[in-house]
Amino acid sequence: MSETAPMVALLTNNDDDIYCFRKELIEAFIGNGYRVLISCPYGEKFTLMKDVPYIYDDPVIDRRGTSVVADTKLLIHYISLFRKYRPAVVLAYTAKPNVYGSMAAHLLGIPVINNVTGFGSVLNESAIKQKIIMGLFKFVYRQSDCIMFQNSTNMKLAVTSGMVTGKDQSRKNVLRSLKYALSGGKKPKRNEDYFLLPGSGVNTDRFSYLDYPKGGNGKSGERIVFNYIGRILKDKGVDDYIEAAKRIHEEYPETEFNMLGFIEPTEIHYEKELKDLEKEGIVYYRGSQKDVRPFIERAHAIIHPSTYGEGMSNVLLENASSGRPIITTDNPGCKETVNDGRTGMIYHGGNVDELTACIKKFLSMPNSEREKMGRLGRKRTALNFSRQIVIDIYLDEIGKLIQ
Repeated sequence: MSETAPMVALLTNNDDDIYCFRKELIEAFIGNGYRVLISCPYGEKFTLMKDVPYIYDDPVIDRRGTSVVADTKLLIHYISLFRKYRPAVVLAYTAKPNVYGSMAAHLLGIPVINNVTGFGSVLNESAIKQKIIMGLFKFVYRQSDCIMFQNSTNMKLAVTSGMVTGKDQSRKNVLRSLKYALSGGKKPKRNEDYFLLPGSGVNTDRFSYLDYPKGGNGKSGERIVFNYIGRILKDKGVDDYIEAAKRIHEEYPETEFNMLGFIEPTEIHYEKELKDLEKEGIVYYRGSQKDVRPFIERAHAIIHPSTYGEGMSNVLLENASSGRPIITTDNPGCKETVNDGRTGMIYHGGNVDELTACIKKFLSMPNSEREKMGRLGRKRTALNFSRQIVIDIYLDEIGKLIQ
């Protein structure tokens, strides 16, 4: 590819985000004549990207830290990176890349598209800390060219709080105004576009329909298997999952509860707890997996008990695309993936009694009804949440920004 071809820079904080959610998007950029720069801390999922021709940058990002020094270093790193490569547009995902990557790009006059993949654990922080962090989001999002949201609740919050302005051009673009005053360039404008995406979308070919396994009623017949797939993090509802597993296993011994995902460094106490639960045969910790499809294939349903500030849960979309019913909360980013009662079940997040009742109801269903739920979920996901929808929106928006 020509070195003069326009470059798209993707910023995020985890290799899972690149391989699991953006790989097809990156390939589409390359296929449409763009060079691609990926800035993301190194992780093992990059070994699965060897066939993709991209330029790599390995930043130091303390994802959950609050050090002003570390965050300032990250901002300086992005400024240096963008000066070196001069990308035509910057795509920012996850909290710190969204904030500091956007600041750097704005100062250099580079167009930015922010993707709000959820407000994470910010919404569970203290009032003061939440106000500071949301204030940073508001400051950078107001300067960007386009904001993409993964659920309507987050988009409504951003609009009502003034994070996005739409066609309102009455306020100055502070960072680009500073850049324009110092060194010239394009006159600054405020963000004009914001979109609601179907999450990151799901590759419905990769997560194709999997034959539904045979299953009994949890007391007799073939074992019923449930999965939790995601980071081992309190805000993701893992305590609720564990408690429900304890209650169900006592009454329904022919059940299996699995947990897949890496344990956050701040949540390391779960290591011992999960080892103890596995010895008792209640919960089986399967670690972080490069490919979750074999585990989905064995399972009868996915349980996602999150009260986290999700964007749109890809775990749920992947399971639904594979023909597996969903049991999840009424949390934004979770509830949108389910047609309650038809493709799965929704309960009030944080209510273990309701979660347990949903599992019991699921166990009481004939296996043919569970299979029907999965098939309907697959059909709904393929129609409304295909990753191609997301790719087409990005290509169109980038084309407008760099023409």
